[in-house]
Amino acid sequence: MTKRDFYEILEVSKTATAEEIKKAYRKKALQYHPDKNPNNKEAEEKFKEAAEAYEILSSPEKRKRYDQFGHAGMGNGSNGFSGSGHDMSMDDIFSMFGDIFGGGGFGGFSGFGSSRSRGRRVHRGSDLRVKVTLSLKEIAEGVEKKLKVKKYVACDHCNGTGAQNGSDYETCSTCRGSGHVTRVTQTLLGQMQQTTVCPTCNGEGQMIRNKCVHCQGEGVVREEEVISVRIPAGVGEGMQLNVSGKGNAGRHSGVNGDLLVVIEEEEHMELVRDGNNLIYNLFLTFPEIVLGTTSEIQTIDSKVKVKIEPGTQPEKVLRLRGKGLPDVNGYGRGDLLVRVHIWIPKKLNSEEKRLLEKLQLSENFMDAPKPGEKNFFERMKDMFD
Repeated sequence: MTKRDFYEILEVSKTATAEEIKKAYRKKALQYHPDKNPNNKEAEEKFKEAAEAYEILSSPEKRKRYDQFGHAGMGNGSNGFSGSGHDMSMDDIFSMFGDIFGGGGFGGFSGFGSSRSRGRRVHRGSDLRVKVTLSLKEIAEGVEKKLKVKKYVACDHCNGTGAQNGSDYETCSTCRGSGHVTRVTQTLLGQMQQTTVCPTCNGEGQMIRNKCVHCQGEGVVREEEVISVRIPAGVGEGMQLNVSGKGNAGRHSGVNGDLLVVIEEEEHMELVRDGNNLIYNLFLTFPEIVLGTTSEIQTIDSKVKVKIEPGTQPEKVLRLRGKGLPDVNGYGRGDLLVRVHIWIPKKLNSEEKRLLEKLQLSENFMDAPKPGEKNFFERMKDMFD
């Protein structure tokens, strides 16, 4: 199914400011909020769709990638270029974006959602960033990489809860399990009510009686994990893939962060990348250019023979169609551009000098285009076309 444009979802222009995007998201979230639209699957999907759009457009880095590569630059969650709102649970969305509605979370702003406004805080693990160096062949074909990553994972002994027996909790006496406390202060305008995160339990609503001795009550421990990442064909230097949920685990059974995989290109011995095209610099001797020859050209995965016509001019470009790199968005394949150069020896023996001096006096060699002559530009164009 074709995904809608993120700017279209939030009904903002591509030049919208961060504040305009935030206001647009708040409007959409209010419109499709699940408490306002109970048991409405369509509204729930639109709510998630708006969250996904806001996740991308509210991040300068992700927004830049989206503007450059579109949805192909974002991926689709499990192994793409960014997270996806459709892969998040509703609790994830409330946890990640509830703050834009104030201290009470998503609820409590227009009379609905009070159950969510007093929801307990869910910790989100931090994202991890790793660099992967790829050869030109791997970029051309796509590749699966196994990465060893040191990260925080859920503690096996307490199942990530942080409690010694996995359920040894007691309700926070300060907030009575709500995760928030409400303070009423007297001002010149009357009483003002403010809801903030409970300072005793840090918004979790509960306290651990006996902490797990293996993770010291954090619910996470540091270990090494092997993560398999499928990298699509056509990626480029600096492009970033997002493996959803493979970052650090969140404290106390929280939400995992993401693994951000940054692409680096390994320099090729003979080929130079120019977008989806590849450039091969072919150096020929003077006799080869004048008389013509057949040269062997290196492509990504093999060698091909290219015929050089007699009289081929230096800097002429020969195009081998479809021998470049695939487009990351699936729009065809680039070409291999063979750029012809002449190799001039620095030293000549007496016989070579004599032959060149003799050639220089011949009619063909004396007939080179000269600046100032009437048809100079036409003759130059004929030589290099």
